[in-house]
Amino acid sequence: MTIDTGKVYRLEDYRASDYRIDRTTLAFRLDPDQTRVTATLDIARRDEAALDAPLVLDGDGLKLISVSLDGTQLSPDRYQASPDELKLEGLPKGAFTLTVETELAPAANGALMGLYLSNGVYCTQCEAEGFRRITYFLDRPDVMSVYTVRVEALRAAAPILLSNGNPVESGDLGDGWHYAVWHDPHPKPSYLFALVAGDLGLLSDRFTTRSGRDVALGIYVERGKEARTPYAMDALKRSMIWDEEVFGCEYDLDVFNIVAVSDFNMGAMENKGLNIFNDKYVLADEETATDADFSNIEAIIAHEYFHNWTGNRITCRDWFQLCLKEGLTVFRDHEFSADMRSRPVKRIAEVRILKALQFPEDQGPLAHPVRPRRYREINNFYTATVYEKGSEVVRMIRTILGADVFRKGMDLYFERHDGDAATIEDFLKVFEDVSGRDLSQFALWYHQAGTPHVSVSAAFDEARGELTLDIEQSVPPTPLESRKRVMYIPIAFGLVGANGADIEAAAVEGAVVENGVIHLKKRKHSVRFSGLSERPAISLNRGFSAPVTLSCEQSIDDRLFLARHDSDEVARWQALNGLLTDHLIKASKSQQARSNIAPRLAEVLGDIAGDDTLEPAYRALALTLPGEADIAREIGSDIDPNAIHIARNALIDTIAAANRESFQALYARFEESDSFSPDAESAGRRALRNVLLDYVSAAGATPDRAADQYRNATNMTERAAALAVLAHRFARTQAATAALADFENRYGNDPLVLDKWFQIQATTPGEGALSRVSELMNHKGFSIGNPNRVRSLVGTFASGNQTGFHRADGAGYALVADAILDVEKRNPQLAARLATAFRSWRSLETGRQALARKELERIAATHNLSTDLKDIVERTLA
Repeated sequence: MTIDTGKVYRLEDYRASDYRIDRTTLAFRLDPDQTRVTATLDIARRDEAALDAPLVLDGDGLKLISVSLDGTQLSPDRYQASPDELKLEGLPKGAFTLTVETELAPAANGALMGLYLSNGVYCTQCEAEGFRRITYFLDRPDVMSVYTVRVEALRAAAPILLSNGNPVESGDLGDGWHYAVWHDPHPKPSYLFALVAGDLGLLSDRFTTRSGRDVALGIYVERGKEARTPYAMDALKRSMIWDEEVFGCEYDLDVFNIVAVSDFNMGAMENKGLNIFNDKYVLADEETATDADFSNIEAIIAHEYFHNWTGNRITCRDWFQLCLKEGLTVFRDHEFSADMRSRPVKRIAEVRILKALQFPEDQGPLAHPVRPRRYREINNFYTATVYEKGSEVVRMIRTILGADVFRKGMDLYFERHDGDAATIEDFLKVFEDVSGRDLSQFALWYHQAGTPHVSVSAAFDEARGELTLDIEQSVPPTPLESRKRVMYIPIAFGLVGANGADIEAAAVEGAVVENGVIHLKKRKHSVRFSGLSERPAISLNRGFSAPVTLSCEQSIDDRLFLARHDSDEVARWQALNGLLTDHLIKASKSQQARSNIAPRLAEVLGDIAGDDTLEPAYRALALTLPGEADIAREIGSDIDPNAIHIARNALIDTIAAANRESFQALYARFEESDSFSPDAESAGRRALRNVLLDYVSAAGATPDRAADQYRNATNMTERAAALAVLAHRFARTQAATAALADFENRYGNDPLVLDKWFQIQATTPGEGALSRVSELMNHKGFSIGNPNRVRSLVGTFASGNQTGFHRADGAGYALVADAILDVEKRNPQLAARLATAFRSWRSLETGRQALARKELERIAATHNLSTDLKDIVERTLA
């Protein structure tokens, strides 16, 4: 565990390294307790470096065995070595070869960074700074090297030996040992290095690129799980075709391998030619995976493959540019999923995630720009801001420039920067060059933290046939940045007539309006539309064209009209979701505030549910009320989670009662057929049916229908949904107890499926959740050392159970704080991510605030905290 040093890294301090490493040759002799690593580095001083510049290589807890310079072993007085650094001075003026030998203990590496052992499989994770846990190196993204890797291991323990690039040779070494050599011809930074060795099953296939390259594809998994890999392979091949067709990106090696392991801190890792995955994002079949799992596998397989160009061929100059590979690649995987599934449904799902994860980040103590200017621990900046907001910024570039010019910019980016470690400025420059536009103001989206707010007031002059929109933007203060500059915000819009069709305005005056987009570049704009024969309803931020909060002076009737008729389905959903949220906010603040809007909302939702012109998946999203955390975010201060829970349940009951018969009929009509398919249309039908199950169960106040669905389910999507209804709505019934016991009995030996069992119980509302979570932490299937288990139980409880985590007595905070401190002993990175659940503590009512602060201060006072956790806790308390 790395102890906090207090060092802060700043963007303005960046300078190129004094040395480059042109070739890296690695030799591994694998052993659980005493792995030997020999790194032979061909090094040259950069032209601009001083002749007396020392070579300082990064390490992290390393055990050094020997150092050699140009073949001669150096005595210890020729270098300065510690577990975290190797420094050499008086080096040759020209190029030289440095050989460093280290010893590792993979079996003892509970941090899961560097080289570690997972269920008998040797595995690496090097992003962001894990390579320095393997050998001393210039462990930074702008030091790019060509790698050749030799792996030696006992054949019985590790018959499969994999690394980056293409296989070169393999053979027998005698005494039960064997070896394999891999070579990657493409220079890459050390964070993209990968090695896997173990006894693994394989699904193999082939792919021919558009230029005729024959690529061998492999997905390696723990033996016995090969039957659950075909969907991942199908997603990979579709990703390869799509990237050629949509972005012109062709794969560039002879092999592409994916390895799924059960112990992994992240979702997956894009190492060149050897992607390593958390097995939850590879393994799927209808009996063990939900439709959400299939969708996630498709998206994450695509995301890591797309990194081959946006991240690998073009990497980031430094970690401040992280969004250059992550935000851009998230945008690409979003577009892929939109093409594979339903574009409006996918877009609504993206908006929901952005609002649930990134908006609170922008509003709290952990706020930071898409490109941070400073960090203490880079692992803590793999955030929703970098990923999701970073993707939104790329999307806005396409909105502003248009799809054709955007594609030209991407083509130029690939041509100009292939093989480079690039910056945000490099990325924006290609779009300026192809479009002739100045994007300097737009660049503030990368440099300035906070979610902009856009307020709109409207006035219609019937006599003149004119509509005037007065628009004002603002950005709230964030930590380290109280004064904000004016943003460039593209707001897509429509003017909707009484018949539901868009009205074309004869003329526009005011802000720049192009192709249905208002380009806001000043703090205030006044936009006038003329030639209107009727007063339109105003549809704003269509497609969620900008990641902003929006308020518009509109009547309830107009908003309900848009919720029924807006031709843009994303804006239509936003109108409905806004109405639901506003009602729930009012109801949670006053239990007597039962406005007459609730029956009207119930009527609209009933009409949407039965509208067969709409996709079932869209109807399912529309019927899903804003979550309790979403409502809390919109309230913003003095939050009482129990009041929100009561208000939300009351609205569910109102909707269910008003539509009881029609919902029952629809539920029966969408009964699952005998044959299962993970395709989008089938998944949408199941999604609608499962949402209806909750409403029907609420209306009947009986667990019978959910229990029937659980017993008769032919796939995990239906079974897990029924179990959730039973556990959440009928927690104290025999039906719920029996279903939970049956699920455990069926899937107790499958950790990924058992995670769903943990998650469902972790999100059960009410006072009993805490004791249940505490009990489950002692369950035989739970492991504090496995990130998936911890996230499924503790992480889900902290982020997904508002009434449990935010108990008025503070016991929820104490349980999570205890778990964080326990996890931190093994895995600081995971502990830091769990601690982000406290980020909104200041928005709670005063009693809960004090109790949450107490636990944060207890964590902060713990001796020898890791950099990861201390950074999060101190920023949260600041």
